Amino acid sequence: MESLANLESFVRSADLRGFSAAARQLGLTPAAVSRNVAVLERNLGLRLFQRSTRKLTLTESGERFLDSVRAHVEALNDALSMASLEREAPAGTLKLSMPPGFGMDYVLPLMPGFLRRYPRIRLDWLLEHRQVDLIAEGFDAAIGSGVELAAGMLARPLAPLHVIAVASPQYLQGRAAPVEPEDLAGHDGISLRSPHTGRVRHWAMRDSAGREAAAVARERIVLNDPEAMCRAALDGLGVALVAVQHALPYLRDGRLQRLLPDWYADLGSISLYYPNRGVLPSKTRAFVDYLLEAVEQAQLSSRLAGRAEAPAPSRAQTETGVAT
Repeated sequence: MESLANLESFVRSADLRGFSAAARQLGLTPAAVSRNVAVLERNLGLRLFQRSTRKLTLTESGERFLDSVRAHVEALNDALSMASLEREAPAGTLKLSMPPGFGMDYVLPLMPGFLRRYPRIRLDWLLEHRQVDLIAEGFDAAIGSGVELAAGMLARPLAPLHVIAVASPQYLQGRAAPVEPEDLAGHDGISLRSPHTGRVRHWAMRDSAGREAAAVARERIVLNDPEAMCRAALDGLGVALVAVQHALPYLRDGRLQRLLPDWYADLGSISLYYPNRGVLPSKTRAFVDYLLEAVEQAQLSSRLAGRAEAPAPSRAQTETGVAT
């Protein structure tokens, strides 16, 4: 009877297209995974993989065998994991990657409740603007946007990623507020240089009626960080096109004002990424479930939406009963 270790080494190697990636996920050495697969091939009398120095590909026999055993291997792992979960509370170090602004403003405030519920979990977080390789770098999960899903990964949306136009009251003093996105051409712009491509980003905005228009202000200053763009807008340097998540704290206290309230650029969503396993480690499952529940209770999707009704009124406007 074939061992679970051999079968799991085969399934993970097929999913991740390599022994090294499978080894990182299974907590083994690449040599051990390769040996397990070789034993499986010998016992079956079949060649399951075509091997080269660059890649690992399934043979036709390997594809048929994968289809026949995958569900059974996952079901057995699920059963073993569930038995372990029943006797152990979630514990261990939870390694997570996320952008600094979103992490500090919207995720960290949710963690006191999480740590009270799961006191045996330790948080080890990397806050930076970078897409990480979860498996290769040993992360349990990541939060980000625009991530290309690798094999064996899941994405759960947390909130929309919508870009809006903002400026400070002092910048707007004596200037005509834009009515259409094209009007931004007459304003000083605080532009974003993509940290990935090095190019200055330009946005196409849309309104509730489905119209689209380019939104390009004349470049006054170019920065590579959206938080810095908000700071520049606070200093009256011009109009910034930034995601709602970055602008919201300043919109609430009135230090920034939203321009073109019917218009926004839709860049997809901010999502939670984690390995696609039938049963996750208990610490990761606890975090995933808690975070999804917490962001729903906090109504993060509506708070960070770029539609006209999304940004909350400032405190001064709330106290005087003036609606935006």
